[in-house]
Amino acid sequence: MVLPVMAEARVADAGASSGPNSGPNSGANFGADARELDGAGLDDVAEARRRCEAFRKIFVRLRAEVGKSLVGQREVVDLALVTLFADGHLLLEGVPGLGKTLLVRSLAAATGLGFSRIQFTPDVMPADITGTSILVEDESTGQRAVQFRPGPLFAQLVLADEVNRASPKTQSALLEAMQERSVTSGGETRQLGRPFFVMATQNPIEQEGTFPLPEAQLDRFLLKVDVPPPDRETLREVLERTTRNELALPGQVVDARTIVAAQKLARRIPMAPEVQDWIVRLVLGTHPDGEFCADDNRRLIRIGASPRAAQSIASCARVVALMAGRYAVGFGDARKVARAALRHRIHRSFEAESEGITADEIARRVVAGTPTEFPSGSHAAPVAAVRGAGARGGAG
Repeated sequence: MVLPVMAEARVADAGASSGPNSGPNSGANFGADARELDGAGLDDVAEARRRCEAFRKIFVRLRAEVGKSLVGQREVVDLALVTLFADGHLLLEGVPGLGKTLLVRSLAAATGLGFSRIQFTPDVMPADITGTSILVEDESTGQRAVQFRPGPLFAQLVLADEVNRASPKTQSALLEAMQERSVTSGGETRQLGRPFFVMATQNPIEQEGTFPLPEAQLDRFLLKVDVPPPDRETLREVLERTTRNELALPGQVVDARTIVAAQKLARRIPMAPEVQDWIVRLVLGTHPDGEFCADDNRRLIRIGASPRAAQSIASCARVVALMAGRYAVGFGDARKVARAALRHRIHRSFEAESEGITADEIARRVVAGTPTEFPSGSHAAPVAAVRGAGARGGAG
């Protein structure tokens, strides 16, 4: 066999599993969960309530299973699951040792999804993650043939560890696969599995030898979650679990078919025009030259959020509503995910940087300053904005 030299020490095998409970079924029958979520529509109220309650139970079960190995970080876990069911990708930022990698491994074990990990370094090349064609020799006949060897991107759940250490060329290959859900190699396009969920991590402290993600590539992530340090009780529980007892691995509680069915259900949850209008005004409130931007925020923002921010908030708000077993989106559902959808899409001005005001703080101010009710007599403008956003909804 003739093989090219690859950075295999840093790129995990795409078929690697996250634990003994991982696999397509793990001996359990999850068909009933998928059937509970499947259906033609939500026209019948009783049927809608039944399916939303089924989603809520699946979400709670999955969250509890992940919590067996991950202590604390409730908000981080919830937003990770929201991103998964919204069919997006997640960017995690935090210092080392806060459980980012453990979260991904636990989620892979609880879902049974094919799992791979890519430890990025500057010398990892695009072919190392997407796959490459190799020359294989048949031992019996001596004939040689070119075969495609899939890279770690050909998994359903991919951990892109320290993505900001990868070169811009490799980052582009990863983010292209995230957007297109396919990989092109040797002139042939190969579709990736469904669901396909990338969780990327980056360290905000170390900047030497890193390649920060450009704004256009950051925009591809549905949400960005800042992983906070543990408090006193959480750290004590971490010590109890990791130094005295054997670490418990989650068992599989859902499968890929159930996740895909849940994603389809989330897209059909209705959203009131008033909530949609609030999301539109919220995103337009990040544009310093727009009519909806507060005067105090204009000097802090250089470039506002793109239409993808509105799409992200709407998609995730539908999942948050389902988490509570509801089949309609409220203002509170959109607020819960708004900061995570905006913080990596707002570009600060020099004044904000010099004053030490973070993008997350700006996002918090924008969310807090956007009223749920638009002043009477001026309703035509936001309605037009809603229609315009719908017409441009193909941003992708």
